[in-house]
Amino acid sequence: MTALTLGKPAPTLFAILGDEGLRLFFPLAALHAALWPVLWAVVNGFALPGDGAIPPGLWHAHEMLFGSFGAAVIGFITTAIPEWTDTKRLQGRPLFALAALWGIGRLAGLIGADGSAMVATVADTAWLAALPLYVAAVAWRKRTTRLSGVLLWLTALAVAGTVVHAAFVLGAVELAQAGLHAAGLVLLGLLGLVLARIAVPVTNLVLDPGETSSPYRPHPGRINLAPGLVAVALIGEIAGVSPAVGAWLTIAAGAAFLDRVAESFIGRSFFRAEILALAGSSLLAGSGLLLVGAARLGAPFPETPALHLALMGGLGLGVLAVFAIAGLFHTGRSLPLPGAARAALLLLVAAALLRVLPELGVLPPLPGSPHALAALAWAAAFLLWLKTYWPYLSRPRVAEADVC
Repeated sequence: MTALTLGKPAPTLFAILGDEGLRLFFPLAALHAALWPVLWAVVNGFALPGDGAIPPGLWHAHEMLFGSFGAAVIGFITTAIPEWTDTKRLQGRPLFALAALWGIGRLAGLIGADGSAMVATVADTAWLAALPLYVAAVAWRKRTTRLSGVLLWLTALAVAGTVVHAAFVLGAVELAQAGLHAAGLVLLGLLGLVLARIAVPVTNLVLDPGETSSPYRPHPGRINLAPGLVAVALIGEIAGVSPAVGAWLTIAAGAAFLDRVAESFIGRSFFRAEILALAGSSLLAGSGLLLVGAARLGAPFPETPALHLALMGGLGLGVLAVFAIAGLFHTGRSLPLPGAARAALLLLVAAALLRVLPELGVLPPLPGSPHALAALAWAAAFLLWLKTYWPYLSRPRVAEADVC
């Protein structure tokens, strides 16, 4: 237990949440990820209160990409960049300003009317632009090029977001679809970059808890293979390559994620929850991209479930794994993951499979409202993580000497 220093007032919840990006944005992302699909698939029956030019399905994709995953990106970037560069982290007002902008966008997405598009455009464009500017400023102050990859993907996300929001305001449905698809690929590229960054220290900690050595050293030429090939696939789509060429580029990107799964095998320790979660994220993302390519080449299933496998499964599992791992390290704790976190990860995988397998013809149609079971399992995963980690995130960091 943590003993408070005599004479020092206990920090307020406001001060604790504003101390570091993940403390504020990971819970916001978890709440949005849990509530939005349930409102969408179970409560509202795939409809929104507003009835505008943009179909509700595109608003749904917008909210998952820029809402749930967007908050996860803000929390990760504002936490990881200071750690990677040994610089002062954003705290207090800047974090709450980003949270306010993000929250305004979510209120607009909840309504889904034409007027909401303009509100979402202003709010979301502001925080999307702020992230690469922040990373560029840190890189400039530190005179480093090590953040170039992160800066590139964040800039691409801001550009994709600008296209999507402009299309929403103009009511250009096809452009909105293309922009959302590009934003999904950008987030997968960012996922590949993040997994390359965090998999090595996590794996070494699993192999050597005393941190006296670094037994896990992946091949340096393959570290950025997955995000690199996702970038090639994205460039191909922007350049307007033929559907067949685009399909093969997508398959190549998927294969690169699967290559990372193979490189994750470290013997018996591979079956630790932390390693399985990170490898599983690559597995689902890669499998989804392979199926997207196969659908474009004429496979007997639509592209939609394949995209859900890559984004809901691969990206979703990666996000929850980062929540679970970083939520321990940044509150003064360490591995292994709590049992509830392992259960949350399993629930998320189950949710993705329940969403995807019936449409791929692997499972028969599920009883009840379409996708209701998947939405409920997905919500349960994030709410279980939040219930487990909220006591960690809402209290001051635990020093090693204070851990019982």
